[in-house]
Amino acid sequence: MYGVTASPGTDRPAPPLALPDLARLQKRTSRVLIAGQVLGGLGVPISIALAPVLATEVSGTEALSGFASTASVIGTALVSLPLAALMTARGRRPGLVLAYGIGAVGAGLVVLAATIKSFPLLLVGMAAFGAASSANLQARFAAADLAAPDHRARAISVVVWASTLGAVLGPNLSAPASRSFAGTSIPETAGPFVWAAAVFVLTGALIAVLLRPDPLLTARALAAPEEQARGGHSIRAGIAAVKASPRARLALLTVAVSHTTMVSIMVMTPMDLSHHGAGLELVGLVISGHIAGMFAFSPLMGWLADRLGRLSVIGLAAGLLSVAALLAGTAGPSHGRSALGLFLLGLGWSAGMVAGSALLTDSVPQPARAAVQGLSDLTMNTAAGVGGAVSGVIMSQAGYGWLNAVGASLLLPMAALALFTARRHPADPKGVSS
Repeated sequence: MYGVTASPGTDRPAPPLALPDLARLQKRTSRVLIAGQVLGGLGVPISIALAPVLATEVSGTEALSGFASTASVIGTALVSLPLAALMTARGRRPGLVLAYGIGAVGAGLVVLAATIKSFPLLLVGMAAFGAASSANLQARFAAADLAAPDHRARAISVVVWASTLGAVLGPNLSAPASRSFAGTSIPETAGPFVWAAAVFVLTGALIAVLLRPDPLLTARALAAPEEQARGGHSIRAGIAAVKASPRARLALLTVAVSHTTMVSIMVMTPMDLSHHGAGLELVGLVISGHIAGMFAFSPLMGWLADRLGRLSVIGLAAGLLSVAALLAGTAGPSHGRSALGLFLLGLGWSAGMVAGSALLTDSVPQPARAAVQGLSDLTMNTAAGVGGAVSGVIMSQAGYGWLNAVGASLLLPMAALALFTARRHPADPKGVSS
């Protein structure tokens, strides 16, 4: 028997769960999260592709076109800790529903800003819109709440994989979403944000109705008494848990560095390709291959992390990202070399994200996990936001090759810490704890 959980449709304590019941509950939870991830993952890219264009139209200058996407990234980072605090206190479901709700309100503000031509309001709306991205990120951790320790990476990877559909279909739906508002008072470039708001509302409703019992509260009830007694449920307790665990610090660094390296190189690749004569179709194919590397192979990375260990896959991530930077940075006019480099960049990101997220969950006490996971997303998005901003400066001053060299250099402390942790702080062969 496995402790207590909640009665269907509530979060009140219920009779103990037997192992088969727990397995069925985990499968049901995963199916709900996958459905939510497909919907929520569709809402962000359907509109974010036109954010720079919309910012140019509202502000009247291309110089401010990048601020809309930057505001979204900042919003994703800023909401991470409050969202984690809410989940820590009330469970995954209220936090995810609130985040999608804020994202829907943000999309509405963007539409209003486009209609009245208010650039400050547009930035506020894009920052709130970023809350939906935070919900998409937090869903991967919700998948791990009830997973067995040696299946956590696979549980995380399946939810990451579910993002593939939205990432691929979203940008292709931008055009019909824009045309659907032709002849109305809503600018066509704001049309995708109307669609996104509807998608976020639908996703929040799905989570609110079907994600029962709450996976985090259930996992907390199932934890052994000695596990429940370790640490508290606050953000401060989460920070203390990371400080106390070398493996948690490695996991946090892995997620942040993998994401920052990927974002910094990826955002400047279209510009480099255009400098070497690539058209929009080719740029689109290269970025599509990159997205496939990010999401399509995440189940493989989860399987490897569970079978070979988290640290082994973190090492694989460092290797793939390094090779990707080498290929992309030295590609020049070779578009095939650029495409291969960007595909490996996505694959390395997938390895680092899945293994790092699983290691982070393994390495801290159950009561502190939600807080630590929110801290991870805050660190990851803040670092990537800085990296994306600095990458433009490096690109303009030194070139794309040097940008890739700087991105690869970020991997050195991650690889060094992984080796040090493996030698000085050994765990079981797979690096998995309960």
